Amino acid sequence: MTPAVRLLRSTDLRHAEYADAAAVAEGSELLLLAGVCPLEDDGTTTAPGDLVAQTRRALENLDRVLAACEAARTDLAFLRILVASSRRDDLGAAWAVVRERLGDLEVPATLVGVTVLGYADQLVEIEATAARPAGGAR
Repeated sequence: MTPAVRLLRSTDLRHAEYADAAAVAEGSELLLLAGVCPLEDDGTTTAPGDLVAQTRRALENLDRVLAACEAARTDLAFLRILVASSRRDDLGAAWAVVRERLGDLEVPATLVGVTVLGYADQLVEIEATAARPAGGAR
């Protein structure tokens, strides 16, 4: 089966640790995920003050959302990682967790520092776009 998402790289640009673009196959369903937060099952924020632990939890929750959509990490077409900090080191720490979790999968991404996120003590939120074969068939 042909994958719904194909990652693309420009030959003219210096490359970061991710693809420059993603193409979604014709006939695929586009999945626009709400921002995934580092929340525990009881609704509390994971590990207040611990950016790394919160990033890990947000990625775990992202996997849960993808599974509920009958999709997987390999179906990701884009990520936006929001970090409640103005420090580049904090953004880098969140990015390191994302790269570790994705392994060889180089999904196009944007890493952004923001002033505040929605939940008390929340330091990270991850937005994702994915695609799957129409009807969720694999």
